[in-house]
Formats: sequence, structure tokens, C-alpha cells
Amino acid sequence: MTQTPAPRATISSIISPEGSLEVLSQHEVNRLKSTSKSGLHDLLRRCALAVLNCGSATDDSLAILEAYKDFDIEVLQQDRGIRLKLTNAPAEAFVDGRMIRGIREHLSSIIRDIVYIYNEIQHHKRFDLSTGEGTTNAVFHILRKAGTLKPGRDPSLVVCWGGHSISREEYEYTKDVGYHLGLRDLDICTGCGPGAMKGPMKGANVAHAKQRRKDGRYLGISEPGIIAAEAPNPIVNELVVMPDIEKRLEAFVRLGHGIIVFPGGVGTAEEILYLLGILLHPSNREIPFPLVFTGPANSAAYFQKIDEFLVYTLGEEIRRYYTIITGDPVAVARTMREGIDQIADFRRQHQDAFYYNWRLTIAREFQAPFEPTHEAMRGLALHRQQPTHELAANLRRAFSGIVAGNVKEPGIRAIEAHGPFELTAEPELMQRLDALLSSFVAQGRMKLDGQPYTPCYVLR
Repeated sequence: MTQTPAPRATISSIISPEGSLEVLSQHEVNRLKSTSKSGLHDLLRRCALAVLNCGSATDDSLAILEAYKDFDIEVLQQDRGIRLKLTNAPAEAFVDGRMIRGIREHLSSIIRDIVYIYNEIQHHKRFDLSTGEGTTNAVFHILRKAGTLKPGRDPSLVVCWGGHSISREEYEYTKDVGYHLGLRDLDICTGCGPGAMKGPMKGANVAHAKQRRKDGRYLGISEPGIIAAEAPNPIVNELVVMPDIEKRLEAFVRLGHGIIVFPGGVGTAEEILYLLGILLHPSNREIPFPLVFTGPANSAAYFQKIDEFLVYTLGEEIRRYYTIITGDPVAVARTMREGIDQIADFRRQHQDAFYYNWRLTIAREFQAPFEPTHEAMRGLALHRQQPTHELAANLRRAFSGIVAGNVKEPGIRAIEAHGPFELTAEPELMQRLDALLSSFVAQGRMKLDGQPYTPCYVLR
């Protein structure tokens, strides 16, 4: 059952955008105001509410919407640019009646990207999103519009993945890792939510201050469904919104120079399968890409289960693509620093850009958006009689559906209306999949807002 929090204090205000969002056309403003099917108002309202609700203890998007039924946002066109009219916004977003600057920046970034995506990307002839080349080009243009491509900087961006609801010990460990990355002049890129996404940024922020590094990057990449469920953490100083999870994941691997995976649940498993499926492509075999799985010493069992599942489904060779380090933040940071230095050398030799990995081949099955309907989930091919990168793609889609059923409003409503998703797999793979998911439940990695996890799937 969805838990409805008690009503909270609200503030109504008119604010000016912060950052790059200053001028919109009348057509763009009208679309943001429109509540029609082609309008963007509902999307903007849900994302804005999540950002304004930053710091809340709940990540249940439905509960947040219920708590702030009367919240609204309107874009006003004025002589000197646009202003944002907020009605009954969460009071926590303001200090003495003034909106916190970081929250105002995030609001502006969301509007900037929503307008650009829906007006210049999804409905523009120059971006053919049905092709791999068109999709990669669209991801590039969204990132460029947001100002996240930094041609003058050496490789330094470490992508951090992991659970948003992790133990205190695991959270402190992510901070330690971020701290040692920051001491080595490395920057952080995450999904911009709490938990394993927030910890590395906090640690790196302290380390950058000690090193007197004033241009530290704390880049958050999200998409509307995730923002509506997990507001960007306040440390994020660059926020980019992607139209869907597939383009978001592609942005991570095109921008990032290495990836660290902390303990998590099905969402983390989805990200692991996405990346490994790409690295397994024959065209990518010789491209360096440091990947480290890490957590405190007591998370060894978690990574053992992940490792066993990956080896069974994708073969023994899969272990060449990742390193498992537990209980040693310094070793993690040194491994990542060495790996990124190798990337810098590789790209210099091949005259590749530091700021966007054009060379990486991403097969179409990792780019095409997957809508986790009950029919689509039943139809997934979960067997080993197919190329490993295709199996990885289908397993990722299965985990994507489970994530949607857990935290995304459409998925939650679909489960409430039609019951749990049904997954069908070959017998032994089904047992392995069930064992992995059961281990997540046993380890407390599939909970929301402190409530016991209720599975949104059944295995047939």
C-alpha cells in the first residue's frame, strides 16, 4: 500500500530561473503550460515537485504527489525573459522566503532540457532516433546543450552507480571512496539521487577542498521518471535530463572515463548488465574501460552473488571486464586513477576526444527504449541460446521492469491494476535469477521508505 505522508508546509512564490535558462519562445512556453496529451505541464510539474522536495525521507513518487496535491508550476513569459510561478511548493526548498540557489539551478536545468528534448530532439528531422547513429548524436547534442562537454579537460570523470537505499556503513564507504578519488583529482558523475549516488560526491567535495581544487565536477544525469522518484541531491552542480533510461545510460558510458559500482539492488544489476553487454561487443574488446565493483568488507557476499550470476549467464570471460575490491577505498581510487590514465593514453594514440567516447559501439538493443508492460515482460527471451550481449540486453530489460514496478509511477500503477509482472526463463537460469533476486531481498536491498519489500514480479 502507498503510504500517504501528512500534509506539510508550503510556500507560493514567483522566481527567476538560475543559469542558462533565460529565454523561451511563445510556443515553448505554451507547451509547458498545456495539459493536453502533447503538452508538457504534467511532466514539468512532477519533476519540479521532486526537485523542490529534495531532502525528503520518502522516495515514493505517488506519496509525494498525494502530499502536495495542490502544488503547481507555471512558466510566465515576460519582457525580460521568463519567470516561474510556484503555487504551494514545499517550504523546505526556501530559506527565509528565498529559494535555495542549488534547487533553483536544478529547476532551471530541468526546464531547459525538457524544452530542448521535446522541441529539438524528439520532433526534429535531423535526429533519427530509430537508428544507433541518430540516438548517439541526440545524446551528444543534449549533453552539449547542457554545457557538460569540457574539451579542455583531461579525462577525470568517474561514474558511480549503486543503491539509493543502502546501509549507513555502505554509505560511509561510498564517501570514503569519493574522498580518495577527489584527492587524485578525479570528478564524480552519478544518477544524482541519494545513497551511493550522493556519498561519492560528498567525499570528493571534501577532498577537492583540501586540494584547493575549485573546479570540481559533481555531474548528475537523470531522466524524468527517475527525477520524479529521486530528486537530485544538493551537491550536484551540473544536472542533465535525458528523455529515457537508455539514453541516460548511454550518456554515462559516453561521458565517463571509468565506472565504480557500489552495492545496490535490481537497478544496480540493470546498470551492470547494460555496461557489460556493451563491453562484450567484439568491436569494443580492445577499448580500455576501468570497471570496479566495491563496498565495505561485509558486502563481499553481495558481489559474490553478482559475480556468480554474471559468470553463469555470460561466461567465465566476463571477469576480465571488472575488478572486485572490498573494504579498501584507497585501492579502488588507485585502480581507477591508473585506469583513467590508460584511457588518456589510448585516446591520445587514436586521436579520440576526451570528452565524449564516440569510438564505443553500442548495439541497437541497448538503445531502443523498453516500456515494461506486462506483455513486454512476459515476452523477454531469458535463455542462453543467444549471443551473450543479447542475453545481457534482455536481462537488463527484466531488471528495468522490476525497477519500474518498484519506484516509477506508471509501473506502480500497472502493478496495482494488473498484478505482478511475469518472467519466463529456462529452468536453471530461472533458479539463478530467483536466487539473485532473493538475495537482494534477504540483504534488505529491496525496500522503500522503510517498508518491507513486496515483489512486483513472479517467475514462471
